[in-house]
Amino acid sequence: MQQNQAAILLLEDGTVFNGIAIGKIGTTGGEIAFNTGMTGYQEVFTDPSYLGQLLIMTTSHIGNYGVHSEEIESESIKISGLITKKFSNGFSRPAAAESLQALMERNNTVGISDIDTRALVRHIRNKGAMNAIISSEILDIDLLKAKLKEVPSMDGLELSSRVTTESAYEVCPENPQFRVSLIDFGVKKNIVRCLVERGCHVKVFPMHASKAELDSFNPDGYMLSNGPGDPSVMTDSIALVKEIAADHKPVFGICLGHQILGLSQGLQTVKMFNGHRGINHPILNLQTGKGEITSQNHGFVISKESIASNPNIEVTHEHLNDQTVAGIAIKNKPIFSVQYHPEASPGPHDSEYLFDDFISNIKKTKKVCFLNSARDLFSAMLLRSNLKLLVKKKVMKLLPA
Repeated sequence: MQQNQAAILLLEDGTVFNGIAIGKIGTTGGEIAFNTGMTGYQEVFTDPSYLGQLLIMTTSHIGNYGVHSEEIESESIKISGLITKKFSNGFSRPAAAESLQALMERNNTVGISDIDTRALVRHIRNKGAMNAIISSEILDIDLLKAKLKEVPSMDGLELSSRVTTESAYEVCPENPQFRVSLIDFGVKKNIVRCLVERGCHVKVFPMHASKAELDSFNPDGYMLSNGPGDPSVMTDSIALVKEIAADHKPVFGICLGHQILGLSQGLQTVKMFNGHRGINHPILNLQTGKGEITSQNHGFVISKESIASNPNIEVTHEHLNDQTVAGIAIKNKPIFSVQYHPEASPGPHDSEYLFDDFISNIKKTKKVCFLNSARDLFSAMLLRSNLKLLVKKKVMKLLPA
């Protein structure tokens, strides 16, 4: 790439920002969004939930600590493009394997730097989410406007099918205690890690798997993963989760999985004016009264109004910045979900206890199942014993004195 090669960022409302090309030379479009996290850019860029988004990083320097093979949430960069104030081609961390520039070039990720990101974020906060286009190969505004019209709206866009696993795979600890069927809508690696660390043998299924396929693993519970796009158009997934929730086995949903769980129970989702993306979002646990600082990445949310008319749903968590729904539970069932990311990566670990709650639900459910089985077995044995006694009495009556 030619050093200091010009690049342009064009917003849907006609606003233009001029900057310097980073990553691969090319053109890319998507919905523009911003992340307020100061660390963890590699985990953010490889998070499948960011598919289809041009991401602004509000922290001043990006790329300064390079990239590391273990700091990934999927096998490739998922953002559509990167927008930053200052971009570092070099890196200072000895453990880093390569520069962010090299990773972006290898993943065909287009970006732009030397942008006034504070002015850009203020503009988006005032105008709301919108599509945009970045180009370091086309500098003609009229041509870019024409290309921008081809970028699909995130509203009504299904994207999980582009990031779900093609075939099922398993991740198992040395001494597994539980079995979990995970539906992959765009799962982050750390969700699987958090389950495995708690003794779960996890089987990750494609999003189009049937309930029968999920149950063939004989799971103790189900995990509904994060993912990109508009949940309201995912009718097959909504129907699948409705079928799962009809049982009494434990279910844990995260982000998109949380939204799909809500939709399966007759709730509605709405697109936000500006989404929540960062690693410092405050959440209130309404059940304990405790606050949590959380990692978040979503542009859709469950409608609070739709919950008010559903007596079977309880709001368990609330976002303290705007009072949006951050967690729900189905009453009288071991089924719950949250809008944010308790697995972090990047971000704080305040909410990792939710994985422990899921495991606790599995233990309780298994205990109940065991007791019910024991009771049924005892009843069957008692019935057989009574039948034998009854038959013996009748036979004795038929015998001659």
